[in-house]
Amino acid sequence: MVIRSIWAQSRTGAIGADGGMLWDLPEDMAYFARTTSGAPVVMGRKTWLSFPDRFRPLPNRTNIVITRDLDFEAPGAQVVHSLPDALRVAAAESDVVWVIGGAEIYAQAMPLVDELWVTDVDMDAAGDAYAPRIGPEWTVSRADPGPAQWHTSRTGTRYRFVVYHRVSRP
Repeated sequence: MVIRSIWAQSRTGAIGADGGMLWDLPEDMAYFARTTSGAPVVMGRKTWLSFPDRFRPLPNRTNIVITRDLDFEAPGAQVVHSLPDALRVAAAESDVVWVIGGAEIYAQAMPLVDELWVTDVDMDAAGDAYAPRIGPEWTVSRADPGPAQWHTSRTGTRYRFVVYHRVSRP
């Protein structure tokens, strides 16, 4: 099974604050939906709760929610209590699984992940949730647009899509 993580991050590595996003980037939301569609998505309870009710569960994807709360219910999703349990559920139905957040789940999954799909957002932003550090065990396999170039959102924010592949295990 191929394990992929996907997130958007500011130049500071921030991915969120107060349970929400730090920017309005509709192009990234469309990229996320298009990219993860058809495969299981693994997320923590806080990420699940950060989605407005009308977007839960995320359509055309098996939603798997990790929580330590044994009584937690996530209508339309499968609730599990550990990352290994989430990956077992995902592996039973697909060769690819997406880890979609939040910071704690990204950190737990990082040693297991094969690919990182990162949207770099060209802004300094302080948050209370940060992406894992991308170290020398990763190499860029694709950047859209190319290196040192940016797309500009219809909201005026600059961004780029970068895919990393693991070249070694830490």
